Amino acid sequence: MRTLARTLTLSGSLAAAVALGGLAATPALAATTLSSGHVDVLDAEWDGADLHLHVHDEETGTEYEPADVTLSVPAAAKVANPGYGFLGAGSQVWLLPDTEAEADAAGVLFPGISTEHLTTGVLANNNVTYRLVSATRNGAATEDFSIYAGSGSRWFDSNTATTSYKSRTFAVATHNHANWAFEEAGTYRLTFRVQGTVGGVTESATETFTVVVSS
Repeated sequence: MRTLARTLTLSGSLAAAVALGGLAATPALAATTLSSGHVDVLDAEWDGADLHLHVHDEETGTEYEPADVTLSVPAAAKVANPGYGFLGAGSQVWLLPDTEAEADAAGVLFPGISTEHLTTGVLANNNVTYRLVSATRNGAATEDFSIYAGSGSRWFDSNTATTSYKSRTFAVATHNHANWAFEEAGTYRLTFRVQGTVGGVTESATETFTVVVSS
């Protein structure tokens, strides 16, 4: 069963009361951190009126708003750089692998890209397109993030020197896995959009996902 988890935040008069009480203002932290197990990071859903993007924890069936969850990539995710040019010149990369057995052995996330909750016959051509809108690391644009399958077949790449590898189309009702690679430690903000056509009208949803990569 899919359960939607939401975060409660301070607002309005309550937030003002806290401020007047002399407590230092600090950035809000996500209520939940996910660091291992099968998690569909990009999970699209059509509710009959709008497209949505969620983070879906396959282990518990819980569905999160992207702003309410932090994805943690531990130092244990570091592996030898497999040598693909788009992964930079560093000797190591932080890798969330495309097979569940590898992810479980390393104790890291097994990230998915899902359209399995989209019903056939609703979206034109029975597909949607995911687009990497932007990527930052520690607040600055970064070229250190990519998603690739198999022997270096890129799906997404944050390299701003090219317009390629910014979008990929997936059939509805499918479940997809690839390697998620990070070339440096830091806090990444990855903004993705999912887009499709319903009844001749373009529908989309855009969300930002936080990934903390530990050194």
